[in-house]
Amino acid sequence: MKQNILERFLRYVKVDTMSEFGVEKIPSTDKQWVLANQIVEELKRIGLSEVTIDEHCYIMATLPANTDKTIPTIGFVAHVDTSPDFIADKVNPQIWQNYDGGEVVLNAEKNIVLRPIEFPELADIKGHTLITTDGTTLLGADDKAGVTEIVSAMEYLLAHPEIKHGKIRICFTPDEEVGRGADLFDVAKFGAEWAYTMDGSALGELEYENFNAAYALVKVQGKSVHPGYAKDKMVNSNLLAADFIQSMPVNEVPERTSGYEGFYHLNNMKTSVDAAELMYIIRDHNREKFEERKVFFGEQVNLFNRKYKGAFSVEIKDQYYNMREKVEPVYHIVELANQAMLDLGIKPIVKPIRGGTDGSRLSYMGLPCPNIFAGGMNFHGRYEYVSLEVMEMATKVIVKIVENMGR
Repeated sequence: MKQNILERFLRYVKVDTMSEFGVEKIPSTDKQWVLANQIVEELKRIGLSEVTIDEHCYIMATLPANTDKTIPTIGFVAHVDTSPDFIADKVNPQIWQNYDGGEVVLNAEKNIVLRPIEFPELADIKGHTLITTDGTTLLGADDKAGVTEIVSAMEYLLAHPEIKHGKIRICFTPDEEVGRGADLFDVAKFGAEWAYTMDGSALGELEYENFNAAYALVKVQGKSVHPGYAKDKMVNSNLLAADFIQSMPVNEVPERTSGYEGFYHLNNMKTSVDAAELMYIIRDHNREKFEERKVFFGEQVNLFNRKYKGAFSVEIKDQYYNMREKVEPVYHIVELANQAMLDLGIKPIVKPIRGGTDGSRLSYMGLPCPNIFAGGMNFHGRYEYVSLEVMEMATKVIVKIVENMGR
Protein backbone atom coordinates (compact mmCIF):
# COMPACT_ATOMS: atom_id res chain seq x y z
CA MET A 1 0.00 0.00 0.00
CA LYS A 2 2.73 2.47 0.94
CA GLN A 3 4.56 2.19 -2.39
CA ASN A 4 1.30 2.60 -4.31
CA ILE A 5 0.48 5.70 -2.28
CA LEU A 6 3.90 7.20 -2.95
CA GLU A 7 3.82 6.59 -6.69
CA ARG A 8 0.25 7.85 -7.03
CA PHE A 9 0.91 10.99 -5.00
CA LEU A 10 4.03 11.88 -6.98
CA ARG A 11 2.09 11.53 -10.23
CA TYR A 12 -0.66 13.80 -9.01
CA VAL A 13 1.46 16.62 -7.61
CA LYS A 14 3.46 16.99 -10.80
CA VAL A 15 0.31 18.14 -12.64
CA ASP A 16 -0.40 21.86 -12.19
CA THR A 17 -4.03 22.27 -11.05
CA MET A 18 -3.98 25.79 -9.60
CA SER A 19 -7.44 27.38 -9.46
CA GLU A 20 -8.06 31.10 -9.91
CA PHE A 21 -10.07 33.68 -7.98
CA GLY A 22 -12.61 35.86 -9.73
CA VAL A 23 -13.42 33.52 -12.62
CA GLU A 24 -17.09 32.80 -13.21
CA LYS A 25 -16.75 29.43 -14.92
CA ILE A 26 -16.16 26.16 -13.06
CA PRO A 27 -13.50 24.91 -13.18
CA SER A 28 -11.81 28.29 -13.02
CA THR A 29 -8.74 26.98 -14.88
CA ASP A 30 -8.58 24.54 -17.78
CA LYS A 31 -5.47 22.91 -16.32
CA GLN A 32 -7.61 21.15 -13.70
CA TRP A 33 -9.06 19.00 -16.48
CA VAL A 34 -5.65 17.42 -17.15
CA LEU A 35 -5.38 15.68 -13.78
CA ALA A 36 -9.13 15.09 -13.56
CA ASN A 37 -9.17 13.14 -16.82
CA GLN A 38 -6.16 11.11 -15.69
CA ILE A 39 -7.94 10.23 -12.45
CA VAL A 40 -11.07 9.16 -14.33
CA GLU A 41 -9.07 6.68 -16.38
CA GLU A 42 -7.32 5.44 -13.25
CA LEU A 43 -10.60 4.86 -11.44
CA LYS A 44 -11.86 2.79 -14.36
CA ARG A 45 -8.60 0.88 -14.50
CA ILE A 46 -8.65 -0.15 -10.83
CA GLY A 47 -12.22 -1.41 -11.23
CA LEU A 48 -14.63 1.17 -9.80
CA SER A 49 -18.06 1.47 -11.39
CA GLU A 50 -20.28 4.43 -12.35
CA VAL A 51 -17.19 6.52 -13.05
CA THR A 52 -18.31 9.92 -14.39
CA ILE A 53 -16.93 13.38 -14.95
CA ASP A 54 -19.41 16.14 -15.69
CA GLU A 55 -19.07 19.33 -17.70
CA HIS A 56 -17.78 21.19 -14.64
CA CYS A 57 -15.01 18.70 -13.75
CA TYR A 58 -16.74 16.92 -10.85
CA ILE A 59 -15.61 13.30 -10.74
CA MET A 60 -17.83 10.66 -9.12
CA ALA A 61 -17.42 6.90 -8.83
CA THR A 62 -18.81 3.92 -6.93
CA LEU A 63 -17.39 1.01 -5.02
CA PRO A 64 -20.40 -1.37 -5.16
CA ALA A 65 -21.62 -3.13 -2.02
CA ASN A 66 -20.33 -6.67 -1.61
CA THR A 67 -22.84 -7.80 1.01
CA ASP A 68 -26.62 -8.20 1.26
CA LYS A 69 -26.59 -6.52 4.66
CA THR A 70 -28.40 -3.17 4.77
CA ILE A 71 -25.68 -0.55 5.21
CA PRO A 72 -25.98 3.20 4.62
CA THR A 73 -24.25 4.56 1.54
CA ILE A 74 -21.39 6.82 2.60
CA GLY A 75 -18.90 8.88 0.66
CA PHE A 76 -15.40 10.32 0.63
CA VAL A 77 -14.54 13.65 -0.95
CA ALA A 78 -11.34 15.54 -1.86
CA HIS A 79 -10.41 18.33 -4.26
CA VAL A 80 -8.05 18.29 -7.22
CA ASP A 81 -7.16 21.99 -7.38
CA THR A 82 -4.31 23.72 -5.56
CA SER A 83 -4.22 27.18 -4.05
CA PRO A 84 -3.61 30.29 -6.17
CA ASP A 85 -1.62 31.69 -3.25
CA PHE A 86 1.66 30.21 -4.50
CA ILE A 87 3.38 28.76 -7.56
CA ALA A 88 2.09 25.32 -8.60
CA ASP A 89 3.85 24.92 -11.93
CA LYS A 90 6.70 22.40 -12.32
CA VAL A 91 6.39 20.91 -8.85
CA ASN A 92 9.55 18.94 -8.12
CA PRO A 93 8.96 16.88 -4.97
CA GLN A 94 11.90 15.70 -2.89
CA ILE A 95 11.86 12.51 -0.81
CA TRP A 96 13.75 12.24 2.46
CA GLN A 97 13.88 8.67 3.74
CA ASN A 98 13.99 8.11 7.51
CA TYR A 99 13.80 11.83 8.28
CA ASP A 100 16.16 12.61 11.18
CA GLY A 101 14.13 15.44 12.70
CA GLY A 102 16.59 18.17 11.76
CA GLU A 103 16.76 20.96 9.21
CA VAL A 104 16.01 20.11 5.60
CA VAL A 105 17.69 22.15 2.89
CA LEU A 106 15.00 22.48 0.26
CA ASN A 107 17.06 24.64 -2.05
CA ALA A 108 20.73 25.29 -1.33
CA GLU A 109 21.12 27.81 -4.12
CA LYS A 110 18.30 29.99 -2.79
CA ASN A 111 19.05 29.19 0.87
CA ILE A 112 15.54 27.86 1.49
CA VAL A 113 15.52 25.65 4.59
CA LEU A 114 12.71 23.82 6.37
CA ARG A 115 13.58 24.37 10.03
CA PRO A 116 12.05 22.61 13.07
CA ILE A 117 12.52 25.79 15.09
CA GLU A 118 9.99 27.45 12.77
CA PHE A 119 7.83 24.37 12.17
CA PRO A 120 7.98 22.32 15.41
CA GLU A 121 5.41 19.81 14.09
CA LEU A 122 8.31 18.24 12.17
CA ALA A 123 9.27 16.49 15.42
CA ASP A 124 6.11 14.36 15.13
CA ILE A 125 7.32 12.68 11.93
CA LYS A 126 10.91 11.88 12.86
CA GLY A 127 11.79 8.56 11.23
CA HIS A 128 9.11 8.94 8.55
CA THR A 129 9.51 9.28 4.80
CA LEU A 130 9.24 13.04 4.33
CA ILE A 131 8.08 14.52 1.02
CA THR A 132 8.84 18.22 0.47
CA THR A 133 9.01 20.82 -2.26
CA ASP A 134 12.26 22.02 -3.83
CA GLY A 135 11.59 25.43 -2.31
CA THR A 136 10.28 27.07 -5.48
CA THR A 137 6.65 25.85 -5.52
CA LEU A 138 3.97 24.54 -3.23
CA LEU A 139 3.70 20.74 -2.98
CA GLY A 140 -0.02 20.20 -3.57
CA ALA A 141 -0.69 17.83 -0.67
CA ASP A 142 -3.69 20.10 -0.21
CA ASP A 143 -5.51 18.17 -1.42
CA LYS A 144 -3.76 15.66 -3.67
CA ALA A 145 -2.89 13.75 -0.52
CA GLY A 146 -6.61 13.34 0.08
CA VAL A 147 -7.25 12.28 -3.51
CA THR A 148 -4.40 9.79 -3.27
CA GLU A 149 -5.72 8.30 -0.05
CA ILE A 150 -9.26 7.85 -1.34
CA VAL A 151 -8.17 6.21 -4.59
CA SER A 152 -5.69 3.99 -2.71
CA ALA A 153 -8.33 2.93 -0.19
CA MET A 154 -10.77 2.01 -2.96
CA GLU A 155 -8.04 0.03 -4.70
CA TYR A 156 -7.29 -1.81 -1.45
CA LEU A 157 -10.94 -2.64 -0.81
CA LEU A 158 -11.32 -3.97 -4.35
CA ALA A 159 -8.32 -6.23 -3.75
CA HIS A 160 -9.73 -7.45 -0.41
CA PRO A 161 -13.31 -8.59 -0.95
CA GLU A 162 -13.24 -10.32 2.43
CA ILE A 163 -13.86 -6.85 3.89
CA LYS A 164 -17.64 -6.60 3.64
CA HIS A 165 -19.09 -3.17 3.01
CA GLY A 166 -22.03 -1.26 1.66
CA LYS A 167 -22.05 1.04 -1.36
CA ILE A 168 -19.28 3.63 -1.22
CA ARG A 169 -19.33 6.81 -3.27
CA ILE A 170 -16.34 9.06 -3.96
CA CYS A 171 -16.13 12.53 -5.46
CA PHE A 172 -13.26 14.79 -6.47
CA THR A 173 -14.15 18.45 -6.90
CA PRO A 174 -12.56 21.43 -8.66
CA ASP A 175 -12.07 24.97 -7.29
CA GLU A 176 -12.21 24.25 -3.56
CA GLU A 177 -9.32 26.63 -2.97
CA VAL A 178 -11.30 29.57 -4.35
CA GLY A 179 -14.37 28.72 -2.28
CA ARG A 180 -16.42 27.19 -5.11
CA GLY A 181 -15.79 23.47 -4.78
CA ALA A 182 -19.34 22.75 -3.67
CA ASP A 183 -21.09 25.22 -5.97
CA LEU A 184 -22.18 22.60 -8.49
CA PHE A 185 -21.85 19.46 -6.39
CA ASP A 186 -24.87 17.28 -7.17
CA VAL A 187 -25.79 15.88 -3.75
CA ALA A 188 -28.72 13.87 -5.13
CA LYS A 189 -26.53 12.25 -7.78
CA PHE A 190 -23.87 11.48 -5.18
CA GLY A 191 -26.51 9.62 -3.22
CA ALA A 192 -24.72 9.21 0.11
CA GLU A 193 -26.25 9.67 3.56
CA TRP A 194 -23.08 11.34 4.79
CA ALA A 195 -19.47 11.72 3.70
CA TYR A 196 -15.98 12.61 4.90
CA THR A 197 -13.62 15.08 3.31
CA MET A 198 -9.99 13.97 3.39
CA ASP A 199 -8.58 17.47 3.65
CA GLY A 200 -7.08 17.86 7.11
CA SER A 201 -3.46 18.11 8.21
CA ALA A 202 -1.69 16.28 11.03
CA LEU A 203 -2.15 12.64 12.05
CA GLY A 204 -5.36 12.19 14.04
CA GLU A 205 -7.12 15.39 13.08
CA LEU A 206 -10.90 14.98 13.06
CA GLU A 207 -12.90 18.13 12.54
CA TYR A 208 -16.58 18.99 12.43
CA GLU A 209 -16.30 22.71 13.15
CA ASN A 210 -14.95 25.35 10.79
CA PHE A 211 -14.94 29.08 10.24
CA ASN A 212 -17.87 31.07 9.03
CA ALA A 213 -16.34 32.79 6.03
CA ALA A 214 -16.81 35.81 3.81
CA TYR A 215 -14.68 37.78 1.41
CA ALA A 216 -14.61 41.55 1.12
CA LEU A 217 -13.42 43.31 -2.02
CA VAL A 218 -12.53 46.92 -1.28
CA LYS A 219 -12.16 49.24 -4.27
CA VAL A 220 -10.36 52.57 -4.02
CA GLN A 221 -10.66 55.12 -6.80
CA GLY A 222 -7.84 57.63 -7.03
CA LYS A 223 -6.93 60.26 -9.60
CA SER A 224 -3.74 59.96 -11.62
CA VAL A 225 -2.07 63.20 -12.64
CA HIS A 226 1.48 63.81 -13.86
CA PRO A 227 3.51 64.08 -10.64
CA GLY A 228 5.13 67.31 -11.81
CA TYR A 229 1.73 69.00 -11.95
CA ALA A 230 -0.10 67.07 -9.28
CA LYS A 231 -0.48 69.64 -6.50
CA ASP A 232 -4.09 69.76 -5.25
CA LYS A 233 -5.12 67.45 -8.10
CA MET A 234 -3.65 63.95 -7.61
CA VAL A 235 -5.43 61.44 -5.41
CA ASN A 236 -2.98 58.57 -4.84
CA SER A 237 -5.00 55.40 -4.27
CA ASN A 238 -1.85 53.63 -3.04
CA LEU A 239 -1.77 55.92 -0.02
CA LEU A 240 -5.52 55.75 0.58
CA ALA A 241 -5.35 51.97 0.52
CA ALA A 242 -2.40 51.97 2.92
CA ASP A 243 -4.32 54.21 5.31
CA PHE A 244 -7.26 51.80 5.27
CA ILE A 245 -5.04 48.77 5.84
CA GLN A 246 -3.43 50.42 8.85
CA SER A 247 -6.87 51.18 10.32
CA MET A 248 -7.78 47.52 10.74
CA PRO A 249 -7.34 45.79 14.15
CA VAL A 250 -3.64 44.95 14.33
CA ASN A 251 -4.06 41.84 16.50
CA GLU A 252 -7.01 40.33 14.61
CA VAL A 253 -4.96 38.80 11.81
CA PRO A 254 -4.11 35.13 11.09
CA GLU A 255 -0.55 35.37 12.40
CA ARG A 256 -1.77 36.60 15.79
CA THR A 257 -4.81 34.38 16.37
CA SER A 258 -5.47 30.72 17.12
CA GLY A 259 -8.16 28.29 18.26
CA TYR A 260 -11.61 29.84 17.98
CA GLU A 261 -10.32 33.38 17.42
CA GLY A 262 -11.44 35.06 14.21
CA PHE A 263 -9.59 37.52 11.99
CA TYR A 264 -9.46 39.90 9.04
CA HIS A 265 -6.89 38.85 6.46
CA LEU A 266 -5.59 40.99 3.61
CA ASN A 267 -5.22 38.15 1.14
CA ASN A 268 -4.03 40.07 -1.90
CA MET A 269 -4.02 43.53 -3.40
CA LYS A 270 -3.61 45.37 -6.69
CA THR A 271 -2.69 49.03 -6.48
CA SER A 272 -1.68 51.96 -8.64
CA VAL A 273 -2.00 55.70 -8.33
CA ASP A 274 -5.31 55.63 -10.19
CA ALA A 275 -7.03 52.68 -8.51
CA ALA A 276 -6.58 49.96 -5.90
CA GLU A 277 -8.30 46.73 -4.95
CA LEU A 278 -7.90 45.03 -1.57
CA MET A 279 -9.14 41.47 -1.20
CA TYR A 280 -9.86 40.58 2.43
CA ILE A 281 -11.20 37.40 3.93
CA ILE A 282 -13.26 37.58 7.13
CA ARG A 283 -13.40 34.58 9.46
CA ASP A 284 -14.95 33.59 12.79
CA HIS A 285 -16.24 30.32 14.25
CA ASN A 286 -19.00 32.08 16.19
CA ARG A 287 -21.85 33.08 13.84
CA GLU A 288 -22.84 36.14 15.89
CA LYS A 289 -19.25 37.42 15.99
CA PHE A 290 -18.94 36.68 12.27
CA GLU A 291 -21.91 38.91 11.52
CA GLU A 292 -20.44 41.61 13.76
CA ARG A 293 -17.15 41.44 11.86
CA LYS A 294 -18.89 42.02 8.55
CA VAL A 295 -20.78 44.98 9.97
CA PHE A 296 -17.56 46.46 11.38
CA PHE A 297 -15.76 46.02 8.07
CA GLY A 298 -18.56 47.74 6.16
CA GLU A 299 -18.56 50.61 8.67
CA GLN A 300 -14.81 51.04 8.23
CA VAL A 301 -15.22 51.34 4.48
CA ASN A 302 -18.05 53.87 4.93
CA LEU A 303 -15.85 55.86 7.29
CA PHE A 304 -13.06 56.03 4.72
CA ASN A 305 -15.52 56.79 1.97
CA ARG A 306 -16.59 59.90 3.86
CA LYS A 307 -12.99 60.78 4.73
CA TYR A 308 -11.87 60.56 1.11
CA LYS A 309 -14.99 61.94 -0.57
CA GLY A 310 -16.46 58.86 -2.20
CA ALA A 311 -13.22 57.08 -3.11
CA PHE A 312 -14.10 53.79 -1.34
CA SER A 313 -16.59 51.01 -2.05
CA VAL A 314 -16.91 47.42 -0.88
CA GLU A 315 -18.55 44.13 -1.83
CA ILE A 316 -18.93 41.61 1.00
CA LYS A 317 -20.09 38.10 0.17
CA ASP A 318 -20.52 35.03 2.37
CA GLN A 319 -18.57 31.95 1.30
CA TYR A 320 -19.51 29.19 3.78
CA TYR A 321 -20.69 28.60 7.35
CA ASN A 322 -19.68 26.51 10.35
CA MET A 323 -20.71 22.91 9.68
CA ARG A 324 -21.11 22.13 13.39
CA GLU A 325 -24.80 23.07 13.25
CA LYS A 326 -25.44 20.37 10.63
CA VAL A 327 -23.12 17.65 11.94
CA GLU A 328 -24.04 17.63 15.64
CA PRO A 329 -27.55 16.17 15.01
CA VAL A 330 -25.83 13.16 13.36
CA TYR A 331 -22.83 13.04 15.66
CA HIS A 332 -22.52 9.28 15.23
CA ILE A 333 -20.70 9.95 11.95
CA VAL A 334 -17.95 11.71 13.93
CA GLU A 335 -17.88 8.86 16.43
CA LEU A 336 -17.48 6.36 13.58
CA ALA A 337 -14.34 8.11 12.34
CA ASN A 338 -13.11 8.52 15.91
CA GLN A 339 -13.45 4.77 16.55
CA ALA A 340 -11.67 3.91 13.29
CA MET A 341 -8.68 5.93 14.43
CA LEU A 342 -8.67 4.33 17.87
CA ASP A 343 -8.80 0.88 16.27
CA LEU A 344 -5.64 1.77 14.34
CA GLY A 345 -3.82 3.10 17.39
CA ILE A 346 -4.22 6.74 16.32
CA LYS A 347 -5.05 9.33 18.96
CA PRO A 348 -7.95 11.42 17.58
CA ILE A 349 -7.44 15.18 17.70
CA VAL A 350 -10.92 16.69 17.58
CA LYS A 351 -10.55 20.40 16.98
CA PRO A 352 -12.02 23.24 14.91
CA ILE A 353 -10.71 23.86 11.41
CA ARG A 354 -9.11 27.27 11.06
CA GLY A 355 -10.34 27.38 7.52
CA GLY A 356 -12.98 25.57 5.52
CA THR A 357 -13.46 22.55 3.33
CA ASP A 358 -15.96 21.49 0.72
CA GLY A 359 -17.56 19.64 3.61
CA SER A 360 -18.66 22.82 5.34
CA ARG A 361 -20.86 23.82 2.41
CA LEU A 362 -21.90 20.26 1.61
CA SER A 363 -23.19 19.92 5.16
CA TYR A 364 -25.58 22.81 4.48
CA MET A 365 -26.57 21.19 1.18
CA GLY A 366 -27.82 18.05 2.94
CA LEU A 367 -24.62 15.98 3.03
CA PRO A 368 -23.13 16.07 6.56
CA CYS A 369 -19.41 15.97 6.02
CA PRO A 370 -16.75 15.97 8.81
CA ASN A 371 -13.10 16.35 7.87
CA ILE A 372 -10.32 13.79 8.40
CA PHE A 373 -6.55 14.30 8.34
CA ALA A 374 -4.73 13.81 5.04
CA GLY A 375 -1.18 14.45 6.27
CA GLY A 376 -0.14 17.62 4.49
CA MET A 377 1.38 20.47 6.49
CA ASN A 378 2.22 24.13 5.81
CA PHE A 379 -0.30 24.35 2.98
CA HIS A 380 -0.16 27.02 0.26
CA GLY A 381 3.57 27.70 0.24
CA ARG A 382 7.11 26.57 -0.40
CA TYR A 383 7.44 24.92 3.03
CA GLU A 384 4.59 22.49 2.45
CA TYR A 385 5.39 18.87 3.27
CA VAL A 386 3.72 15.53 3.91
CA SER A 387 4.65 12.28 5.63
CA LEU A 388 4.19 9.14 3.57
CA GLU A 389 3.42 7.15 6.71
CA VAL A 390 0.68 9.61 7.74
CA MET A 391 -0.82 9.32 4.26
CA GLU A 392 -0.78 5.55 4.69
CA MET A 393 -2.58 5.85 8.04
CA ALA A 394 -5.20 8.15 6.49
CA THR A 395 -5.79 5.52 3.82
CA LYS A 396 -6.20 2.89 6.51
CA VAL A 397 -8.70 5.10 8.36
CA ILE A 398 -10.90 5.13 5.24
CA VAL A 399 -10.67 1.36 5.00
CA LYS A 400 -11.39 0.94 8.72
CA ILE A 401 -14.48 3.18 8.59
CA VAL A 402 -15.82 1.08 5.73
CA GLU A 403 -14.91 -2.16 7.48
CA ASN A 404 -16.52 -1.15 10.80
CA MET A 405 -19.74 -0.19 9.05
CA GLY A 406 -19.89 -3.56 7.36
CA ARG A 407 -19.75 -5.59 10.54
